[in-house]
Amino acid sequence: QVQLVESGGGLVQAGGSLRLSCAASGHFSSAYVLGWFRQGPGKEREFVAAIRWSLLSPDYADSVKGRFTISRDNAKDTVYLQMNSLKPEDTAIYYCATARGDIATSGDVHYWGQGTQVTVSS
Repeated sequence: QVQLVESGGGLVQAGGSLRLSCAASGHFSSAYVLGWFRQGPGKEREFVAAIRWSLLSPDYADSVKGRFTISRDNAKDTVYLQMNSLKPEDTAIYYCATARGDIATSGDVHYWGQGTQVTVSS
C-alpha cells in the first residue's frame, strides 16, 4: 500500500496564491508518477497536473496552464502544487494521486490522498 498525505489547503482571495504539498510513504517508489486532481462542488473529479520521476515535461490541464506549477522532490517523495492567480472556479477539494504509469484520468490512478479543501473567494 501507498499512503499520500496532502497539506496546504485553505481560504484565499481571488488573485492570491496557495502551495499544496503531498508526502508519499509506504510502498511508494520514486519511479511512480505523481499528480493532482480536483473535484469542485457538483462536478466530476478532474485532472490538474502530473509529473514524472525525471521531472521533465510535466502535464497540465488547460484550465491551469500558466497559473499552476507542479514540482517534486524525489529525495523526500513529495509533490507540490504552486497555485497562483487563483480564481473562484478553482474552488475544489484537491487530491494527490500516484500511479506506476502516466496519469491523465482518474482511471489511471492507483492511489489517492484524502484531499485538501481549497476555497477561493471573489
